Amino acid sequence: MTKQSDNAYQFYVWFDTEYTSLDLETAWLLQVAALITDTSLQRVLPSEYDIRLNIRLPDNITLSPWVEQNLPDLIKACRSPEAVNIDVADKCLADYVDAVAGSPAGRADQRPILAGNSIHEDWWFVRRYLPLFMNRLHYRHLDVTTFKIEWKFLHPDAEFDKDDQETMRQYFPDAVFPVHSKRHNAYYDLQASIAELAFYRRHLFRP
Repeated sequence: MTKQSDNAYQFYVWFDTEYTSLDLETAWLLQVAALITDTSLQRVLPSEYDIRLNIRLPDNITLSPWVEQNLPDLIKACRSPEAVNIDVADKCLADYVDAVAGSPAGRADQRPILAGNSIHEDWWFVRRYLPLFMNRLHYRHLDVTTFKIEWKFLHPDAEFDKDDQETMRQYFPDAVFPVHSKRHNAYYDLQASIAELAFYRRHLFRP
């Protein structure tokens, strides 16, 4: 991978996580995923460079009952030899951003922008567990949820259907669907966020 541009702030780092509990004070990461686009929502690098990692689950971490019941395959993957340590995930994410934007800029306003749905929750985990990655990111975030709320207010019966792959392809043609279930899959969800923003750009801001 090679540096693509000196204008790092023109990139969106689409990011999503799965984690052990809604209590963010005690939650641990189970999965991280990242995909970088330009501001036109076009991929900057081919899909094989996208980040899709299951995080090793320490023995002392308590899982919420909901996670235990609904994410058994992910939990199994996080306890498998293929899972990675959190520091390895941090370096992979940082290297991915550097491959697109170059070495981290000294000024935070010149770095790529973290993007996604309800991105404040994912940012919580970035700040807590992923310091190298955090050092590559802009201080501003792009939260698609803002547009979702406004869209629902204006069009309560026309919600964007992220579970429909045809709809996903329509608004994000470069989507790569996970082999396993798309529900509660960080890689699927961040691509759904890209498609959803493209949907709002086309319909919410129409003259």
